[in-house]
Amino acid sequence: MRKRGGARDPAALPAFLGLGSNLGNRARTLAAALRMLDAHTGLELRQVSSVYETAPLGVTDQPWFLNMVARLDCGLAPMELLDAVQEVERRLGRVRARRWGPRSMDVDLLLLGDLSIQTPRLTVPHPELARRQFVLVPLAEIAPDLVLPGGRTAGDLAEGESETVRRLGPLADLVGGRETEEGGKT
Repeated sequence: MRKRGGARDPAALPAFLGLGSNLGNRARTLAAALRMLDAHTGLELRQVSSVYETAPLGVTDQPWFLNMVARLDCGLAPMELLDAVQEVERRLGRVRARRWGPRSMDVDLLLLGDLSIQTPRLTVPHPELARRQFVLVPLAEIAPDLVLPGGRTAGDLAEGESETVRRLGPLADLVGGRETEEGGKT
């Protein structure tokens, strides 16, 4: 890991995380999550996608999400990474009250190098990765040639923008604007 000018750790694995928020100031919450992850020992933020506004899945009577994908260099063990991600969610007000319900912050571990993990707490690659356009579209933006489980690339599987996945632009542009709690910029 290279934090602030040091040499990069050759043992670090690329970790792809999906981030989403549909409560409060969603853009600022995403920005706070990225800062917390990057500040964590053993993690270094390398790349982020644009932000996409996406329709909720499963439970549809809730606000739309802002979603994005981040690539980090990860020098943590898989369970340490999961703990770090869940601590970020907790610090940003995540309450696990209803499956697929509204949440201030959701961080999913999509991929960790080429590791395959299946435990009661963690499954990597994320089991729904290849079926979720709200993750595939931003992932394809930053890593179109990334080969996913099943042998197809993120670029092959991403369908692009649609009625339910709309690109809003860089996170910095959204954080600079005022966002309503219901979603959208004012």
